[in-house]
Amino acid sequence: MKGLILSPLALLLATATSLPAIAADVRINQTEINLAANAVPIHTPRNPQAIAEIPAGYHFAHPGEFTVAESGSTEPPLSVVGDDNKTLLGSEPDIARLVADSLGLKLRIVPTSWDDWPLGVVSGKYDAAINNITVTRERKKKFDFVTYRKDLLAFYVKDNSRIKAITKPADIAGLRIIVSSGTNQEAILLAWDKQNRSHGLAAFTPVYIQDGASETLTLQSGRADAYFGPHVLGAWKAAKSGNERLVGSVDGGWPASAHIAVTLKKGSGLTKAIQTALNGVIANGDYQKVLNRWGEGLEAIPAAEINPPGLGD
Repeated sequence: MKGLILSPLALLLATATSLPAIAADVRINQTEINLAANAVPIHTPRNPQAIAEIPAGYHFAHPGEFTVAESGSTEPPLSVVGDDNKTLLGSEPDIARLVADSLGLKLRIVPTSWDDWPLGVVSGKYDAAINNITVTRERKKKFDFVTYRKDLLAFYVKDNSRIKAITKPADIAGLRIIVSSGTNQEAILLAWDKQNRSHGLAAFTPVYIQDGASETLTLQSGRADAYFGPHVLGAWKAAKSGNERLVGSVDGGWPASAHIAVTLKKGSGLTKAIQTALNGVIANGDYQKVLNRWGEGLEAIPAAEINPPGLGD
């Protein structure tokens, strides 16, 4: 299938004229992100239709609460720890809150590692995971998904890197690329690498790092040539540091429409209620408020879908 092409994200580099600290304003996609202002929650009204679609007798992990696994690491604008050193802010907690409010539940966020959420969701420890999780064919065997954002990926390098563009498999040959283990972006790189090696090209080297600070240090120290991951994470770091730049997006080996989704235990029965909740906040504008205040408006979707085609389909 034809690859997903990112919109011209060079705009966000052109607007990144200062070197803000994590607690200061950051400009992404021409949106000024103010963490102090964004610490104020966006709430939405209860959605009677969504509440009615919760299966009778459904047992939530904690009665009266929507328990959600989210990244415990600082990955702005998706997640970032507030000034109290415990409250998670970001677009992911905001989306979780909109769903919880719509379902008439109190939100309980549990910071987790990427390796923890699958078992936690399957075991019922969490009602859902909202952790920048992409819909894939393999994941749909174990989980149900309700989409809430497009999945846009991008490559970033040091500002003085010799690399001008990474847009196709041959461009990664011989490079050391920062990527998170077990993610869809890793799957893309491994597929590209397999294709390259079948054509006699040099293998790429994955550099596995789990937190944003280490990624930045590794890239700036020259221990890696590029970063590949969610474009909003790369855009934030580029705007914050001023010494990273966009060199391309995926162009091949990617579904025409890949999405980030609320992830649920297979057959849990909550998919319809959560879809109705998300479509309700899309209709009333609260969904757009959340994405826009975190600079993610480019990733908005017109409607939530249940188990759509994903990576590998």
